[in-house]
Amino acid sequence: AELGPQCDCGRVEGKFAVSFVPQRSGTSDPYCIIKVDNEVVARTATVWKNLNPFWGEEYTLHLPMGFHNLSFYVLDEDTIGHDDVIGKVSLSKEFISSHPRGIDRWIHLSRVDPNEEVQGEIALELRVVEEAHRRVLCCRIVEARDLAPRDSSGTSDPFARVLWNGQVLETAIIKKTRFPHWDELLEFVLEDGAAVETPLVVEVWDWDMVGKNDFLGRVSATLKDWFRLLPFPSAEEDAG
Repeated sequence: AELGPQCDCGRVEGKFAVSFVPQRSGTSDPYCIIKVDNEVVARTATVWKNLNPFWGEEYTLHLPMGFHNLSFYVLDEDTIGHDDVIGKVSLSKEFISSHPRGIDRWIHLSRVDPNEEVQGEIALELRVVEEAHRRVLCCRIVEARDLAPRDSSGTSDPFARVLWNGQVLETAIIKKTRFPHWDELLEFVLEDGAAVETPLVVEVWDWDMVGKNDFLGRVSATLKDWFRLLPFPSAEEDAG
């Protein structure tokens, strides 16, 4: 990867070179995608049946000041099933900034763990309801957005799994979307002595009819926690 000298102002001009081992068929159909954090910003052409692809493509990227990583993923295109991820190179903002003259060398691809390749956000509502003879921990799974695509269609079939105090509940499956809207209320009965400080874990999965479900991400939340105190707004901010 060769990075241009202007990366300090959020601009990168780059070239990418890579070599890798063949798949089971003895060959690959490689292409490369470029991501700024979790957003795909460029995709090369596919080089068919080649283990030493040459793309010869150049991109000028205007990086946001708050970005964290610039990543290059190499995939093997499959016209029938999933495209296989061959590997990736991830360059941190600090690494790029420490090379103002750019990078011009071969870089080893690293293994991609799909359980770490997550993206997106989920909206939750948590509260404890006092009823006549019991307390109930209510978790409303509202929606999620910008989930990672796990199916060949470029979407997923997401559902949420909620784990709390040894109990597990699940939402419905929403087919073919990366922006599921559930608006489902899941209730956990609080037994005597149960602590609401126990973390509630929400996992999001892509449902598959054949094979195992694909992990899309997780979040852990509690009803009670410490929050940092913020200063009182100034008069100018208040007036605005």
